Amino acid sequence: MDISIVIALLNEEESLPELRDWIMKVIKENNYTYEIIFIDDGSNDKSWEIVEHFSQEDRHIKAIKFRRNYGKSAALNEGFFYANGDIVITMDADLQDNPEEIPEMVRMIKENGYDLVSGWKKKRYDPWSKTFPTKLYNWATRKMTGIYLHDFNCGLKAYRKDVIKSIEVYGEMHRYIPVIAKWAGFKNIGEKIVKHQERKYGSTKFGWERFINGFLDLLTITFISRFGKRPMHLFGSIGTLLFLIGFIIAGYLAYQKIVMGIPKINERPLFDLGILAMQLGTILFVGGFLAELVSRTAHDRNIYLIEKKIHLDQRK
Repeated sequence: MDISIVIALLNEEESLPELRDWIMKVIKENNYTYEIIFIDDGSNDKSWEIVEHFSQEDRHIKAIKFRRNYGKSAALNEGFFYANGDIVITMDADLQDNPEEIPEMVRMIKENGYDLVSGWKKKRYDPWSKTFPTKLYNWATRKMTGIYLHDFNCGLKAYRKDVIKSIEVYGEMHRYIPVIAKWAGFKNIGEKIVKHQERKYGSTKFGWERFINGFLDLLTITFISRFGKRPMHLFGSIGTLLFLIGFIIAGYLAYQKIVMGIPKINERPLFDLGILAMQLGTILFVGGFLAELVSRTAHDRNIYLIEKKIHLDQRK
């Protein structure tokens, strides 16, 4: 199969027919063998009924319906699990991503050897309340990860199949998939300027809480990329250092009391500082040990309640 197109959606009943027709036009023009996987992330409009109708007309259209809203990362993770195409395309369902960009992105992977090609919406038609936070977090992500993409959160991306089968996406981590891919060893990451369309139907799902969560997830992904498999190296090191500082302070105060005869050392602020340092050091060391156990034994983080599937197997 040439391509799998994975589309996460939430309440996009007005956009879906036009989106399907647009995608099919591109597929036919390029003679791709294909599948389109829609993931309904808990819509409460007629989105699912429309997708069901698509699947009756074309068995290459497949779908998953979540019982409730889990978020875009969860939807993409499920889509990646079922995708079979040599190249996997992700795009949003709101018609702001242009399917006509797909052939060039596919070519970049096939001919230029990229593992991942990320879209860059150089000219955007979103309100400033969405573009300003996006620019800020893109800048922070570039600085913290060393991946110099202009638009990490562009929904239009193309992946070599090996990439999406080697990564896990959860929380709000979909915006950091290039970071996760690089962490997994896929370093050939490219970028393509893509056309951005004005929203034609409905309203944006972006909110300030997603911006805050995105920043927290940036800190998380930075930590995981460095210490995810060895948390004891971080917490254990800091804990041991703090405990040693506290122990040295305690030894110094004991010397003053026993050898120099200085009374009431327990009433000095330095005494409290030493005790606090040893306590924090012990807590961090034990925390690092427990985190190490969890990281080596945790399984099945991405389990979501699926209400219905169309033209997909029942492996989950």
